[in-house]
Amino acid sequence: MRPSDHSFFLSSFLPRFVAFPFCGVLCDRLSPLRLLHVSQILRAAVCVGGVGAYALSGGIGWLIALSTVCGVMTTQGVMAREVMLPQVFSAQPFKKVLSYTQIADQLGTILGPLAASLLFVLLSWETVVLCTAAVFLAADAALAGWQRAAQPNIALPAQPGPWFEAFKTPFLHILHRPRLKGLVLLAAALNLVIGVTLATSAAMVTGLHGGTEFTYAALQTAGAVATVLILVFVANSAASLSRLGAWSYALVLCGGLLTALATAPWLYAAGFLLIIGFDKMFNVYIRGARQEVIPPQDYGKTTGVIIALNNLSQPLAGLAVSVFSASFDGTRSVIAAFSLFMGIVGVLLAMVWRRQARLGTVSPEGKA
Repeated sequence: MRPSDHSFFLSSFLPRFVAFPFCGVLCDRLSPLRLLHVSQILRAAVCVGGVGAYALSGGIGWLIALSTVCGVMTTQGVMAREVMLPQVFSAQPFKKVLSYTQIADQLGTILGPLAASLLFVLLSWETVVLCTAAVFLAADAALAGWQRAAQPNIALPAQPGPWFEAFKTPFLHILHRPRLKGLVLLAAALNLVIGVTLATSAAMVTGLHGGTEFTYAALQTAGAVATVLILVFVANSAASLSRLGAWSYALVLCGGLLTALATAPWLYAAGFLLIIGFDKMFNVYIRGARQEVIPPQDYGKTTGVIIALNNLSQPLAGLAVSVFSASFDGTRSVIAAFSLFMGIVGVLLAMVWRRQARLGTVSPEGKA
């Protein structure tokens, strides 16, 4: 990776993750619906402004600035939606709401890059960015139309206190709510396996297992399809959130061990599909469980901090791969070690939660 690539990554992706706690705090202080409108309008304005500034003075700096601001505004939109969902769809089973939300996200992840690739073939990058601005404006118009038709009942944020209190509150919740602390640990352990899988999949498929770039692309496509099918199952399943969480955690663990130990390409592919597909089922569980434990007035700020903490485990997994895996055997050892760690965390937390449930030492809100 060239130095310019590093600077582009740091300036466009890192701010998105750093912004989660700040965007979460804003969602508890201002109307999340208003923030969602603002995030879409600002992204459209930044796209137009970035192209205009590039036309006037040139240079890659405008493209980097455009990506940075759009990334932060995307985080704000994600957090605003996260806070709105339990209120807007309070009459619906929350796991169904989360499943269909993630299906939409997954389809966007698949179709977005495909549409962008096609547009880049046909049009200049400046025109593609302006088309993106038009998409943001269309999305905001659709949101405004839905708001007029549905008249959603969004609770007004509580009277905001000092900013330092807003950033302290999430950590107090994590420290003093054992259930929430366990959810953070579970998600972090699983994200280590997700991170090491994403960091090594291309090398494992095309190197160790002798596949081609087409094979790797086909595996990625199969993973996306499997994810959508699993989420459709989750949306229509009668199983409880906790049972879905246990199944998905166990299946991702099995996938991690398979990818580490597989000696045949089809075994590695099976492990990869288990990890990628059931990760989204676990996301439905973890988001639903957080919503049950976190107080509504602190939901945005606490969720923002938790997402930022959980996101740290994936780059840590990539760092571990780069440091400890000088060979394919080393890579497989790292995958196996993270998978075993994930299994140990899951077993220990299951034992603790079962004991607490038997003794009745934890309230439904997750307090000791």
